[in-house]
Amino acid sequence: MNGIKLAAVALIIAGVLGLAYGGFSFTKETHQAKIGPIELSVKEKQQVNIPMWAGIGAIVVGGLLLLAGGVKR
Repeated sequence: MNGIKLAAVALIIAGVLGLAYGGFSFTKETHQAKIGPIELSVKEKQQVNIPMWAGIGAIVVGGLLLLAGGVKR
């Protein structure tokens, strides 16, 4: 598999996962205060939403790259 086909498959997989899950969440740890040996930290859970148009666009671009990569010159 050459680089273009690999990138195309990766885009298609990423687009399908983006449409299926709609986003992902992660935990961010921030240090609020440090007073001598005492350190206060806060863990915040944040959500990142992936727009539907981005998932569809990744699938379309991946499909186009897959078709263009298959054309022999």
